[in-house]
Amino acid sequence: MRVLHLNTHDANGGAARAAYRLHLGLRDAGVDSQFLVQSKTSDDPCVLGPTTAPQKVWAKIRPRLDAMPVRFYPNRENVIYSSAIVPDRIVKKVNALAPNVVHLHWVLGGFLRIETLKKIKRPIIWTLHDMWPFTGGCHYDEDCGRYRDSCGQCPALGSSRSHDISRWIWTRKAHSWSGVEMIVVAPSRWLAACAKESALFRRHRIEIIPNGLDLDRFKPIDKVLARALWSMPPHKRLILFGAMNAGTDERKGLDALRRALTKIAAMTIGKECIVCVFGASRPTQSPDLGLETRYLGVLHDDVSLASLYSAVDVFVAPARQDNLPNTVMEALACGTPCVAFDIGGMPDMIEHQRTGYLAKPFDSNDLANGIEWVLQSRGPSGSPAWQTREKVEAEFSIQRMTNRYMSLYEEVQ
Repeated sequence: MRVLHLNTHDANGGAARAAYRLHLGLRDAGVDSQFLVQSKTSDDPCVLGPTTAPQKVWAKIRPRLDAMPVRFYPNRENVIYSSAIVPDRIVKKVNALAPNVVHLHWVLGGFLRIETLKKIKRPIIWTLHDMWPFTGGCHYDEDCGRYRDSCGQCPALGSSRSHDISRWIWTRKAHSWSGVEMIVVAPSRWLAACAKESALFRRHRIEIIPNGLDLDRFKPIDKVLARALWSMPPHKRLILFGAMNAGTDERKGLDALRRALTKIAAMTIGKECIVCVFGASRPTQSPDLGLETRYLGVLHDDVSLASLYSAVDVFVAPARQDNLPNTVMEALACGTPCVAFDIGGMPDMIEHQRTGYLAKPFDSNDLANGIEWVLQSRGPSGSPAWQTREKVEAEFSIQRMTNRYMSLYEEVQ
């Protein structure tokens, strides 16, 4: 069996990391797995990307071309918005590689044109890493819900017109994909429910397969050693927050975290706390979080991430809307409890007062209560330890994910 994965990147971003881990898991299981990308950073010979200088330049230009249509909306929000209009040569490459199954992941940034999908004459499986496949261009709808019909009047664009770009993108998807047979996979129960409610995917078969981790890489490290590696004081309470573009992406919830940390700073325990932020360098004008804050920049390797998760006392993920963030899963695998709002895919990973704390959505006071509760507790309800590692081992291993996808491949090929 030959499986061809399509993903814009092989290492950059949460979707790429999740897809690439599946690719590695399949190869370990003896599957002929190949990974077709627009931007290659690894030296894996099974990852197929641009090879010549002109191809690499064109790969960098494609995302800019794809982003051009939304520039006609000056009141748009500062979010990723994808039109998928740039012509591609995907079909020619698929035909040359002759896979048994084509597995789509995150295929934006000018990588895959909407109209290309109907030209792929192979069984298709599409893993959703956000909401874009069934919206009019946004990657998270911020609860507008217009994807249940046909989009238009897009809040993310600041548009009041029914026939705006979001309606145009949605209509292109509806016309191009109406006869395409594919199985849709959602990593979280929440995203599966959204897909089932969408006008584009409600007639498709939708499966739930959580992303998986390499649990030999993400595992608890001695806290004293981990703190020494990061030059962190041994007796402080460390609060970790992390995401790509952590300081600029409003969906990641830095505003809610700021309010929660201000409350923590006013508590007695606040004198013992340091906030650590990864995924962003210190901004020119650092927001006042009320506590000593250390910006750790962007981390690119699993060893650094695992040591950082192991060094801290709690990981906070205050996102307003999210699928199944790798960061939460990775922190749990390293034995660190997590605090998040009770939204999206968070309840799939965080069991309230067992592997962390689920706060009332968008209630900064309850988010602060959760952080304090975790910092003050050795474990839930008097139990000797958190059940974080056990949760991940039971539900989120690469082996479990790989086996479930292999069953789908065998079914459709």
